[in-house]
Amino acid sequence: MFAEIPQNLILIVAGAFLLGWILSAINARLGGSSRASKRDPRDKKILSLEAEQRVAKTQLDSLRENTSKLETELDESREGLENRDNVIAHQQTKLDETSKGLKHSILKTRELRAELSDRATENVRSEVKLREVETELSVAQVSADLIATGVLDYTTEPEGDDEGVEDDADDSDVSEAGT
Repeated sequence: MFAEIPQNLILIVAGAFLLGWILSAINARLGGSSRASKRDPRDKKILSLEAEQRVAKTQLDSLRENTSKLETELDESREGLENRDNVIAHQQTKLDETSKGLKHSILKTRELRAELSDRATENVRSEVKLREVETELSVAQVSADLIATGVLDYTTEPEGDDEGVEDDADDSDVSEAGT
């Protein structure tokens, strides 16, 4: 295929390529390097702002993720606090009920102790009266036995004896003690 193309055409294409290369080299020496050195300072500012924007977006995304995690933790903490408050309120209610029951029990116990004390006092009084009655009964029984045996005779009184008067005095003491 290369052989069929006329030689003039090949030379023209090679010359055009060489001419383009020479012109580009001249352009690079004269105006190309000055253009690169004369960049607009606003371009640098724009590039730095774009880089800062990309960094800020990355930070914003990470902050949004952290915020969503923190919100989730906050919701869990709130639920935990509500549950804890409910448990505390329930326990406080139980404690109040127990305190009321304990106070009521203490009052009942005091009342029962007072009643038992009163009953014990009554019982002691009854026992004392019972012993007094038993003593009187035994004295009356002894007196009745003495009268039945004839040791004591209230029907006859000696007359004129001083010794008899003393005996009467002793007999009256015994009869008084019997009553």
